[in-house]
Amino acid sequence: MAIGVILGLLVGAVLGLTGAGGGILAVPALIFGLGISMPQAVPIALIAVGMGAALGAFYGLRRGTVRYKAALLMGAAGVLGSPLGVAMAHRLPAQGLSLLFAAIMVLVSLRTLRQARGLGSPAHQADAAKTCRISPNTGRFVWTGKTAATLGAIGVISGLCTGMLGVGGGFIIVPALAHYTELRMHSIVPTSLTVIVLVSAFTVASFLAQGLVIAPPEWAFIGAVVAGMAVGQYLARRLTASVLQRGFASVCLVVAGLLIARSLM
Repeated sequence: MAIGVILGLLVGAVLGLTGAGGGILAVPALIFGLGISMPQAVPIALIAVGMGAALGAFYGLRRGTVRYKAALLMGAAGVLGSPLGVAMAHRLPAQGLSLLFAAIMVLVSLRTLRQARGLGSPAHQADAAKTCRISPNTGRFVWTGKTAATLGAIGVISGLCTGMLGVGGGFIIVPALAHYTELRMHSIVPTSLTVIVLVSAFTVASFLAQGLVIAPPEWAFIGAVVAGMAVGQYLARRLTASVLQRGFASVCLVVAGLLIARSLM
């Protein structure tokens, strides 16, 4: 149980530091730390990350930085994609899921390294090319059919990955919002966390309806993630974005290599 607590604190800290990375580390932490299979790890990771994200979303709502209409739209769309992801997870072999998860981790780490070097970051993208515009008068989205369709598509893809792999919230939503909208990071991260809470809650409910049972070490991991989230948010104010991104990318590459080696053995 001690290993689960330590790993949970680390995963929660990453979630608090980056607003996006905790989920992608939660599943490998459960696989290697608690020795459970990929299908077993997915719902536990969703509960842990969903509860941790709820803390960050609450802070964002209190500060008024959550774009709640956009979050509700993406969350509703994610709920539509999540059951398909769960169904695919039950039909794919565990080895295939692990290799797919590892491939996503490598892609995420490479994108994060590019951002740490100042390439492809939101600051380098012309606002004129954004699909979803922000009103200069109200600071809110200018709602058009294209805006709704774009945000809805982001939600569906996020829900699909969430149901299939237990991840897909932050690492899809954050870069997508940065690319397609005029939102700045102080709004993107809490909005992403709000969507994660909504989609995770629905997906976990479906797992519980199928008879999910959570063991005491898994509950300890979940509680540690929530505690680590608070620690991560405190540390995030004291570290530079470049340091956070490089550290997260390095961890992702190492964990992806371990997952690939484990799957092929």
